[in-house]
Amino acid sequence: MMNSTPIQTKASEPDGEEQGPACVMVFNASDPSGAGGLAADITAMASVGAHPLPVVTGAYVRDTGEVFDHFAFDEDAVAQQARTILEDVPVQVIKVGFAGSPETLSTIAEIAADYPDVPVISYMPALSWWDEGPTDLYEDAFRELMLPQTTVLVGNHSTLWRWLLPEWNSERSPTPRDIAKAAADMGVPYTLVTGVPLPDQFVENVLATPETVLASEKFERFDAVFSGAGDTLSAALAALLAGGADLAAAATEALAYLDRCLDGGFRPGMGNVVPDRLFWAQPDDPDADDEVPGDPLAAFDLPAHDTKH
Repeated sequence: MMNSTPIQTKASEPDGEEQGPACVMVFNASDPSGAGGLAADITAMASVGAHPLPVVTGAYVRDTGEVFDHFAFDEDAVAQQARTILEDVPVQVIKVGFAGSPETLSTIAEIAADYPDVPVISYMPALSWWDEGPTDLYEDAFRELMLPQTTVLVGNHSTLWRWLLPEWNSERSPTPRDIAKAAADMGVPYTLVTGVPLPDQFVENVLATPETVLASEKFERFDAVFSGAGDTLSAALAALLAGGADLAAAATEALAYLDRCLDGGFRPGMGNVVPDRLFWAQPDDPDADDEVPGDPLAAFDLPAHDTKH
């Protein structure tokens, strides 16, 4: 059954209490590189004005260049994290990132079903780093369990094409509406398709239903290879929706935010570029990049470590 949850929400505060930022519950894995996972969710959501409620589903073993492994949490541990805070804090939106296992996907789907008035933003990442067997089981579980609970599905054009339209045999690539139709067949009302190739080094990002395109933004393709763009976009979208924006406006603003994050991207290690989700907090001085950073401990006037090993 298609999730018909309206995409505009902002919880009311108890009488006499000051209204704070909207709260978004996010299920995702810990990413020690800070490129994606919960690190991306937390910084992106906070950057656009929401309060994240992060539920850890597992942990990646990765650097800035590639994912080597993933350790999934037991689904009961995930359920206890989520249900405990849900009994305390009203949640405006739920975002689902990488859950790590079919069992955890089942748990998250059950939790979402218990809160039918809360929109669910689901992001399907590329899983090329994983073995074929676990990937197939995870994608099947996501399709059967999570998509019926999903309000907006977010994913890259090539990832969603391979996953939702594996038998596509037309000479042309599927359009965002084709992908949205495949998602709608599983109960998803809206799909945000990113990275649709266009001529002259441009890409298009399209929010679509099977019947129409609700929003479309074209951007020039970056030369760099990024990690964490999808988590950043889906987190920003969830936060903006939680703040009360309508879907089309939230998608447009989230895409503009991602573009700024990518434009300010940096390479913290030897691998891929990481989006700067706090680009607005960087110094305005154009010569700041040329300055040699000082010793951060000098300001605290701390003595050197003299511990002997």
